[in-house]
Amino acid sequence: MIRLDHQLKNPVWHALKETHKKFAVEFDGVKFYSPDVCTFGAFFDESKTIKASNQYLKNSNEFFFVSENQSPRIDSTKAFLEKKIDGCQMVLNKLTDVHITEKIVLLDASFLEEIYDLIWLVMPGYYRKRTFEMGKYFGIIKNGKLVSIAGQRMQTNLFIEVSAVVTHPNYTRKGLAKQLIAYNTKEILKENKTPILHTNKGNLAISLYEKLGYQLTRDMNWWLYRKK
Repeated sequence: MIRLDHQLKNPVWHALKETHKKFAVEFDGVKFYSPDVCTFGAFFDESKTIKASNQYLKNSNEFFFVSENQSPRIDSTKAFLEKKIDGCQMVLNKLTDVHITEKIVLLDASFLEEIYDLIWLVMPGYYRKRTFEMGKYFGIIKNGKLVSIAGQRMQTNLFIEVSAVVTHPNYTRKGLAKQLIAYNTKEILKENKTPILHTNKGNLAISLYEKLGYQLTRDMNWWLYRKK
């Protein structure tokens, strides 16, 4: 088995090789998620990303390459770099004890539309309805409406990524996200896997993650390309 520290250097690749193998689309050694699930791609050899990107763009208008320190190569006649997100990876060291006061529920497919609408309200752009299939989603419901979420995204036999942490603007600053992240983290630990997460550098939420016991470990950059 490939060690955790090695997997975390290229999490998209290893997720698509293991737990998310059923979602994988591969072109000449470059792996992508199926575009209706997620538009992340990963590689080891950047010389292969040109042809692979052109193939993927036949079924998607955009995609991300996720890389710690390599720069992908792109056919500039087919795609353009919309933005590069300077991101970072955080890995749980030791979970801080958090008192859970809210009722947290495991969200099934009946919440699919509510999850989609809430994520697009708070973080519009990239979440797809089939992203729900990548992992478990936990939520808090107030007055019959889903108001806060913490989900799971990339995962292997060794780690699970906490993702899609969103709260409706009317319910922020109430500690809902903190409780959901802690709860989600405990659920991952029950599976004997390491909780990780990704965010952009300078995100104000980093201090919250650190208070919960996560540590910054490495850069993880996100290159967003769009079809010309």
